[in-house]
Amino acid sequence: MSRKLFALLIFASLMLGACGGAATPTIRIGINAPLTGDIPKVGEGTKFSAEMWLEENGGTITVGGTEYPVELVIEDNESKGESAAAVNTKLITQDEVHVIVGPQSSKQAVPAGGVANDQKTPMISPWSTNPNTTLDRPWVFRTPFLDPFQGPVVANFVTDEFGFTKAGVLYDVASDYPKGLAEFFKSGWEDIHGPDSVVAFESFTTGDADFSAQLTNIMNAGAEFIFTPQYYNEVALIVQQAHELGFEGPIVGSDSWGSAETVELCGEDCYGLFFSTHYAAEGATGATKAFIDKYNENYGYVPDDVGALTWDALNIVKQAIQDCGEITGDLEADRLCIRDAMANIEEFPGITGNMTFTEEGDPIKCAVIVRISEEGLFTFYKQVCP
Repeated sequence: MSRKLFALLIFASLMLGACGGAATPTIRIGINAPLTGDIPKVGEGTKFSAEMWLEENGGTITVGGTEYPVELVIEDNESKGESAAAVNTKLITQDEVHVIVGPQSSKQAVPAGGVANDQKTPMISPWSTNPNTTLDRPWVFRTPFLDPFQGPVVANFVTDEFGFTKAGVLYDVASDYPKGLAEFFKSGWEDIHGPDSVVAFESFTTGDADFSAQLTNIMNAGAEFIFTPQYYNEVALIVQQAHELGFEGPIVGSDSWGSAETVELCGEDCYGLFFSTHYAAEGATGATKAFIDKYNENYGYVPDDVGALTWDALNIVKQAIQDCGEITGDLEADRLCIRDAMANIEEFPGITGNMTFTEEGDPIKCAVIVRISEEGLFTFYKQVCP
């Protein structure tokens, strides 16, 4: 190559650099979701909401006057804790995401949160209510209320609504979420009604499908109702088997009942039952209704609380990124900026309710009691606030 040609190439590259400037960094958001395994509908709702959010924002976020492209990196955690931790490791070290949304279930969010915190990457769980998800983890946040709040909410609701004094509980002892919530409910119930007022505290293991022995024990103990904080795939089996055994009292659930699949699997057996959750789709207004209508139009069904909470989580991430003022391209610095900005969000108007965040990254927000109507709809019944 001649010196003249070499000089021309150097000049051309310098001119291109001067004209084009440095490439705008891409903001990468990791989505850690259960697309397969025991609760794939939860993963579907997460994925659909995330894709709709990206479309709504035109695939970009404007930060300090600069428009940055946004990429979603969606990974399947197979509804397993160890897989969720491995997914976070991949998202952080290989995909080099700026922030992670998910996992949803506490069984996956607790171990995955440990990875995010150790690797100094901000993570926000849209659905995990177990306190250990964020405990002593300054890099981990959430959008739902916590089980220490939800358990007493259900205990107070059943007491006020029915006047019962004898509770039966059925829960999965091998899963963080139902195990923790069952214990918080038991504590809340006994605070009201005294020791031994939970007359049956029955457990099973993930994957069990026959609950007749536990339900028989609950009935023989004289329980007036059953509290079962299980996922949609187990709710139908428990409710239907209880009715087949002749149990006539109410069966009450928690936010894990909020899936679009619950009524489809349970049918009329679940009509008239109550559960605590984060929002009620039926009768929603404003931004919440706009989200529901768009989701329904895109995917053909009303979004559950997972979808709504994922939407809120992504908008919290968006606000934190914008509050940084710029994305520098220094991944370590940008992750720290997003974490600090997220920690400093004091008031957030979410579609699942207004949120005020604690120093631990947990929101203070109200719970909703939903009744499953005779048409199979999740209808608002009452609100319970801290």
